[in-house]
Amino acid sequence: MNGVITIVIAIITSAITGVVTYFIISKSTERRRKKILAEAEADGEMIKKEKILQAKEKFIQLKSEHDRAVNERNSKLAQAESRIKQIEGSLQQQQEEIGKKNREVEREREQIASQQAVLDKRKEEVERLFREQNVRLEQISGMSSEEAKNILIENMKAEAKSDAMAYINETIEEAKMSANKEAKRIVVQTIQRVATETAIENSVTVFNIESDEVKGRIIGREGRNIRALEAATGIEIIVDDTPEAIILSGFDPVRREVARLALHQLVTDGRIHPARIEEIVAKVQKQIEEEIIEVGKRTTIDLGIHGLHPELIRLIGKMKYRSSYGQNLLQHSRETANLCGIMAAELGLNPKIARRAGLLHDIGKVPDDEPELPHAIIGMKLAEKFKEKPDVCNAVGAHHDEMEMTSLYAPIVQVCDAISGARPGARREVVESYIKRLKEMEDIAMAYPGVMKTYAIQAGRELRVIVGSEKLSDQQADQLSHDIAKKIQDEMTYPGQVKITVIRETRAVSYAK
Repeated sequence: MNGVITIVIAIITSAITGVVTYFIISKSTERRRKKILAEAEADGEMIKKEKILQAKEKFIQLKSEHDRAVNERNSKLAQAESRIKQIEGSLQQQQEEIGKKNREVEREREQIASQQAVLDKRKEEVERLFREQNVRLEQISGMSSEEAKNILIENMKAEAKSDAMAYINETIEEAKMSANKEAKRIVVQTIQRVATETAIENSVTVFNIESDEVKGRIIGREGRNIRALEAATGIEIIVDDTPEAIILSGFDPVRREVARLALHQLVTDGRIHPARIEEIVAKVQKQIEEEIIEVGKRTTIDLGIHGLHPELIRLIGKMKYRSSYGQNLLQHSRETANLCGIMAAELGLNPKIARRAGLLHDIGKVPDDEPELPHAIIGMKLAEKFKEKPDVCNAVGAHHDEMEMTSLYAPIVQVCDAISGARPGARREVVESYIKRLKEMEDIAMAYPGVMKTYAIQAGRELRVIVGSEKLSDQQADQLSHDIAKKIQDEMTYPGQVKITVIRETRAVSYAK
């Protein structure tokens, strides 16, 4: 019994001890939990303050960067506005000068009109006296003036032709025999070459060779190879005492490049004869055409311009071989395109359209045929033909004020064209007028029937004309030389004298089968 009571008491004691222990542990755990929560709240408050501080610092940093970017943009806009105001002031000054010149021209026109009225009155009086004199002569001779004129023309026509041809032949023979005149011509030629350094820089290519023995092979027997080269390329080939070098002279850079590449292939191959020369020249001309297309594609890719018509790309490639007042046309167009893109971006316009218009603004200078239209109008017609946007077409056509500007891109192209062309050393008008004179000389000769090719060589002092043997006889070739010389003398202005050489070559070709 006592044992049972003892066990019960022990159990009760253990339960009471467990309950007390639980309460003690619970109190301790509660105090620890509250302490941990307090520490966590303190840490959270500290982290919150740090994050708020970091956010404020980041905001201040971003705000300062934004303010700096805004200030830089405002500065750029102020500079752009200043440049535009300067350009506007310059344009206004130019307009005032043009107005002043127009007033002077009007005064000169009025003076000319008054002088013309006096001349017309005197002309009428002279014509009246001339008619009275003709009437008196008709009464004396018993023959009308028209009948006398016809008889005189018929009698003098054959005599004039024979006398003219005889005079031409005598003049040529006399020139050949006159050493004094030949010496003077050499002196004049030397003076001209020294005086026109800018022309030499743009019209001469030096072809280097390994040894002077190659010169004899290029000349050929009795000069047949060099004559075939000059006839096929239209370039004057000068073989002189210059060691290991041959000079290629001509105003057309495409012809010079064709001649240089053809000579390089002929010298490398070793077979140099007229038939091989014509074959190589034709092949090189095809290579040059491919290179022109490649240059056009590379230019459009560099400027980020896409979707151009293939013919426009070919014309852009040909700019590499054209110049504008001594400035390379492709380089000038690329420069203008980049300037247009920058200016359009500054003004909030589309830089791609501006670059496109800047690249195409002088495209009218590239075609070989030159109608009586300004190059800006020709370029606009080409752009319209190949489906360019109206803004681009207007910018091309109006950049020299030949038509009204209808878009904001037109004045940008006009200003950038002036910036590129007006920088120091960019252009030389002497070279442009020189090349234009040579081209005009070739066109005059090409207008005659029977002429197949024309080449202006020796800096415009000689015009070589190749005619078809089946179209003209030897006597007609002599007459053609005289006619071309007279027309050039009447219509053109040039220094010194121009030698007209008409070449009539007969070829007999047959095939063995």
